[in-house]
Amino acid sequence: MPDTTPPAPPVAARRPHHVRHHGVTLADDYAWLRDPGYPEVTDKAVLAYLEAENAWFEARMAPRKALIDELFTEMRGRIKEADKSVPQKDGAWLYWIEYEEGAEYKKWWRRPVAGGPDELILDEVALAEGCDYFQLGAIAVSRDGRLLAWSVDDNGSERFTARVKIIATGEVLADVIPGTLSALVWCAGDKALVYSLANENWRTDNARLHWLGAPLAEDVELYHEDDEGFRVGAGLSANEQWLVIGSSDHETSEQRLIRADDPLGPPVLVRARRPGVEYDVDAREDTLFIHTNDTHENFRLATAPLAAPGEWTTLIEGSDDFYLTGFELFRDFYVIEGRVRGLDHIALRYYDEPQREEPIAFPEASYEASLADNPEWATDRLRLTYESMVTPATVYDYHVAARRLEVLKVQEIPSGYDAALYTTGRLEIAARDGTLVPVSVMMRKDREAGGPLHLYGYGAYGIAVAPGFSTSRLSLVDRGFAFAIAHIRGGDDLGRGWYKAGKRERRENTFHDFVDVANGLIALGLTRAGRISISGGSAGGELMGAVINSDPQLWGAVVAHVPFVDVLATMLDASLPLTPGEWPEWGNPIEDAGAFALIRSYSPYDNVKPQAYPPLMVTAGLNDPRVTYWEPAKWVAKLRATRTNANELILKTHMGAGHGGKSGRFESLRETAEEYAFILWQLGVAA
Repeated sequence: MPDTTPPAPPVAARRPHHVRHHGVTLADDYAWLRDPGYPEVTDKAVLAYLEAENAWFEARMAPRKALIDELFTEMRGRIKEADKSVPQKDGAWLYWIEYEEGAEYKKWWRRPVAGGPDELILDEVALAEGCDYFQLGAIAVSRDGRLLAWSVDDNGSERFTARVKIIATGEVLADVIPGTLSALVWCAGDKALVYSLANENWRTDNARLHWLGAPLAEDVELYHEDDEGFRVGAGLSANEQWLVIGSSDHETSEQRLIRADDPLGPPVLVRARRPGVEYDVDAREDTLFIHTNDTHENFRLATAPLAAPGEWTTLIEGSDDFYLTGFELFRDFYVIEGRVRGLDHIALRYYDEPQREEPIAFPEASYEASLADNPEWATDRLRLTYESMVTPATVYDYHVAARRLEVLKVQEIPSGYDAALYTTGRLEIAARDGTLVPVSVMMRKDREAGGPLHLYGYGAYGIAVAPGFSTSRLSLVDRGFAFAIAHIRGGDDLGRGWYKAGKRERRENTFHDFVDVANGLIALGLTRAGRISISGGSAGGELMGAVINSDPQLWGAVVAHVPFVDVLATMLDASLPLTPGEWPEWGNPIEDAGAFALIRSYSPYDNVKPQAYPPLMVTAGLNDPRVTYWEPAKWVAKLRATRTNANELILKTHMGAGHGGKSGRFESLRETAEEYAFILWQLGVAA
């Protein structure tokens, strides 16, 4: 057979393209890589370029196949293949999920609390058969336990098709709802479902009601959102008496309540939206509970009478010390969740004793803990999850009256795991403006000082990166790496102010924090410049692009997953699915010349320059509606044409997947194995 190995990386054609904004002309030689027919991608030149990059990726990674297989085998060996969750009671049934040996996808089971046979309610393995990609979107059992609604995406586009079946017989009803992007909420005595459709721009601007058995054309729009930057979603109150229909962008929200037994009845507007004010709501009897940032950026908890929903009275004051991230109501008590100095905090409080608070104590100084699924309104115990960088995932029941944690399950690692071999800690490293940035670090106790280190970061949307457990991570740590998570500004790890300090006009704090953490780890003797591998995805991929532009000499290997790197062009294009909803996060460069100048100053694609760049592995998804495929494709093309060195630069585009890459628990592991093989190769670490 002839050798089809590409002799050299592909070179994308340069086709001059210019646009003008705020008196500035922007040149983009690779704008042609955006297929004008998107979301359909049929342009032969575009597809040929992506396929050529994929061929180059395969050619460069082929000599690493043995290492990839080795990494994949050890990662898979840490996963219990035949595994099941701890059953959870919901009414008359116990529900759980189960993986069979070798299965990529799970099965959903239940059995009667009173005793009886196990019942398979949804088989993802069967649903995924013959699909290159499969993702379960929503799943909801009717209140009477008779019906199941679920939705599936089979191409990565995040447009889900919803269906309904009778659980006892397996009969799939004629009701089919294509194009959903939402939960599926039962109401009206299990006669109807509430859902949201994704419009042509992938925005959920609606909440709709579908009566079982009725044609889709008769579905009723319960609410429509006119602001193109807002997204709509629906759920049930904890007591299941109210439909809660919410509309929000990244910094403003508005909620409406409708009786769940009368979904066509008049909606109750809790409080009209005010720019910058976020709130969410739940109900108990005639009292509303409201979690809001209207008086303090770290949120307060307020109450209001249902008869006067806009009259809010503080129940828990906002605090500089405690970041209140959420709450959950139960019949006899409620639970608050938040963070104190960046560490998770869960506490019970009581309706009849407003000042009484019972925090749940956990055994380690750095950890991740949260409420799990607690479906019952009247309960005497809480299901919790807990883990740390060295402690595998643990499922607890917290017995409320006894104030006692009961271990129900500890993540089993079949190939073996000895926590005593590892150490973890939480550091604080000063950024260039003096701000102390938390860093979670894990390594083996016998690791040599100054060895390789992997640094992970995200830093956007107020999303905290918790110091949780990862079996895959051990494949680097056991080869002498330290693994560090930089809790940089832009996330809300230390409260809402931490998030605000990394967005819009202060966006560059995020990039500076990451670089300063790396330099701080070097100063502490944990590693050396050029011995640091880094990774991030989506907005974390933007972070990767920014720091290789600013400080390329620090990094020995870089992995950018579906990176949001063409920030300026994307924020200038209101026709793209996410753009209007993203302006509160990044700024609106169409209307605001200051936002235009700021984004232009850091947008990774716009700031590629002639310099030596570190080795770089990039991934993309052809069907990705969040970070469109052309962003990473254009970036790689421009880097290859502009850089002054010849370090590895490879791009892998998933031609049948979206933002999350390959689906399935083992297929995704193989991608992690590729990433780690690339890192080990570039840092020269022996397998």
